[in-house]
Amino acid sequence: MMKHLRSIDELGHDGLVRLLDLTHHMVEVNRRPVPKVPALRGRTVVSLFFEDSTRTRLSFETAAKRLSADTMTFSVSTSSVNKGESLRDTVETISDMGIDAFVVRHKSTGIPWQISEWTNASVVNAGDGWHQHPTQALVDCFTVREALGKERFDGLTLTIVGDIMHSRVARSNIAAFNMLGARVVLVAPPTLLPPDVSHWPVEVSYRLDDVLERTDILYMLRLQSERMSQGHVPNLREYAETYGLDSVRAAKLPPHAVLMHPGPMNRGVEIDGTIADDINRSVIQTQVEMGVAVRMAAMDLLARNLKERRAAAKNERGAWA
Repeated sequence: MMKHLRSIDELGHDGLVRLLDLTHHMVEVNRRPVPKVPALRGRTVVSLFFEDSTRTRLSFETAAKRLSADTMTFSVSTSSVNKGESLRDTVETISDMGIDAFVVRHKSTGIPWQISEWTNASVVNAGDGWHQHPTQALVDCFTVREALGKERFDGLTLTIVGDIMHSRVARSNIAAFNMLGARVVLVAPPTLLPPDVSHWPVEVSYRLDDVLERTDILYMLRLQSERMSQGHVPNLREYAETYGLDSVRAAKLPPHAVLMHPGPMNRGVEIDGTIADDINRSVIQTQVEMGVAVRMAAMDLLARNLKERRAAAKNERGAWA
């Protein structure tokens, strides 16, 4: 029974499918006049974000409230972290208040695993360094399910374009889409590919134009300049000319192909604004909408597993009584 959601691999194929199936129910809940259910009534969920976020943080907080949880938002700028308090002391202090789940974003890889050693609460990874962003991958899988009407992705090609090196979204999507049977192609200049990419279950191309005609899902990534040193790309104009999606390149995609982006977008760099807003091909706004439903499903599943674990522990104590 899953206690934490820290990576796609930790979730596994069966957990991934179960969570995507549960998301259908949460989509229905969100479309009700009063989008609220009592699944997490009496539970407390803490947002622990050490990096800036809009979509992920707000969607988690909205999801928790729609499940009737009590919510707390940790603000680094006004916390004792600025007085020198360690991350461990912060986590243990909040845990002592009776917390059921932490939603964690941090610039350092592995922090959600570390936090899970310091608390009995469930830990949900909302992004750790360049490593993982599992709920974004779940959002993307569910969005593709809905857009293409397929529960498995056998025969589909997901093409991820751009700053692969610094992208936790790319790493999580590679794992998730592979689990569901898709072929994954990475397109980027050599300077934006990880040094160990040859060991990943992917195909690599350096030319976007070479792969468009066989792409079913085109996933554009933002250049993460905040994580880069100098020299990764010559300049934004040259990058846009070589790897950006404009109307000419979009026309090469198969008619059924969908366009995705995790946000925020650099319009005119990795993607032309008119293409991003094309409702006949772009599912970018759907990704945002499904973000709440997927995160509701994730927290609901963790709560169900917690209830099952507590029941099993109680039965075990009874057996030894």
